[in-house]
Amino acid sequence: MGYPTKVQLIARKKGADQYYINFPTAVAEAMDLQKGETIEWFVEDKANIIAHRPAVPPNPVTVKKNLRRS
Repeated sequence: MGYPTKVQLIARKKGADQYYINFPTAVAEAMDLQKGETIEWFVEDKANIIAHRPAVPPNPVTVKKNLRRS
């Protein structure tokens, strides 16, 4: 399931316009984003952008995976 988000534009009389995309709370909480973090944006193509988080905090819980073969 995706989270629809509208792009906001702040058009300034002097200076460059700015576009904003907000993370929905559910996405920010799932990623454990913190106020002031840096996110790098990459344009994959005209339909996709990638948000990269250069500094990722460690997971609070280590999950061990058991792979069983029949």
